Amino acid sequence: MLRHIQAKLLIVDDLPENLLALAALIKRPDLLVYQALSADQALSLLLQHEFAMAILDVQMPGMNGFELAELMRGTEKTKNIPIVFVSAAGRERNYAFKGYESGAVDFLHKPLDTHAVKSKVNVFVDLYRQSKAMKQQVEALEQSRREQEALLEQLQLAQSELQQAVRMRDDFMSIVAHEVRTPLNGLILETQLRKLHLARDNAAAFSLDKMHAMVDRDERQINSLIRLIEDMLDISRIRTGKLSIRPSRFDLVQLVRGLVENFAPQVQAAQSSLTLQAEQPLEGYWDEFRIEQVVSNLLTNALRYGAKSPIEVRVLAQDGQARVEVRDHGIGISEDNQQRIFQQFERVSANHAVAGLGLGLFISEQIVSAHGGSIEVESRLGEGALFRVCLPLDPAAAPRNE
Repeated sequence: MLRHIQAKLLIVDDLPENLLALAALIKRPDLLVYQALSADQALSLLLQHEFAMAILDVQMPGMNGFELAELMRGTEKTKNIPIVFVSAAGRERNYAFKGYESGAVDFLHKPLDTHAVKSKVNVFVDLYRQSKAMKQQVEALEQSRREQEALLEQLQLAQSELQQAVRMRDDFMSIVAHEVRTPLNGLILETQLRKLHLARDNAAAFSLDKMHAMVDRDERQINSLIRLIEDMLDISRIRTGKLSIRPSRFDLVQLVRGLVENFAPQVQAAQSSLTLQAEQPLEGYWDEFRIEQVVSNLLTNALRYGAKSPIEVRVLAQDGQARVEVRDHGIGISEDNQQRIFQQFERVSANHAVAGLGLGLFISEQIVSAHGGSIEVESRLGEGALFRVCLPLDPAAAPRNE
């Protein structure tokens, strides 16, 4: 059963005919027998191979068998190899005792007993193979233990990630419910108010100015709902790798200027101010709708966290890139939170109550990355924040004054 484990034997004798006779005697298909004519040759083989057993002639010129055995016992690699001495000398007790003292496990006398030699070889080869098999089993058990520990760690990590995902799902659903309810509550109240006026035949409540105000309020609430739905759809598209980018050539300055003008009502409601510094023109090959989405997110955040402070927007070309910078002077972002804000559902607000799903910056970073660009933030708590979007710029489309 253990014969698949290779076993090697070393026989050492200064007479070639003795080596040949001993090799023939112990020859087996499942054994490799190495022969050495001197202690020096034996030492060389001992350094190259792992032997199950060594049979040493005692009387050799130069280093004898006893001296070789003592060297073997003093070397880490060979100290556990069973040694059997062979001698043509008499069976004096002291002579055999010297062999055992040198580290031998047995002592054979010439002429050799064929049965005894084969029997001893069988015993030590079997012991060697059993030892190797046990060692392999221990190593296999240790490897299995390590694999089980690694698997357990993976399972614990997966469980932790699953728990985190469940918490994120619950938090997300809570945020969505809150964010959807806010515009819906506005629309419900507006509807109930109109029904009340209609029930009382109060036509004065529907003057042209009041109708404009009602429509504007409705439009803001509906746009809020649309924005929430679009954000959730974009998250789904990003996860499935289906976020569409449809590039076309357009003027980035013109796009940002249009957004700044469109944000005028929100800027006024936030009691802030918004200024634009831009070069003319700054054309590139990007997805106009997606870039508008990114800049809108940055402007919305600047108004949300700007604490009524002025907001500055810059559009410029630098280092072969088109850059859009949005700076506010509001609550700022700590260094620890500057990486978190680009993750899903993160709404770092310095204990301020904020709106939104915490998806805007995550989606914006994905959009910019899909264009081969980058988005970065510079901020300190209490000193506002600067968000910088960098987009690859076709050199042919660079401003003429560069």
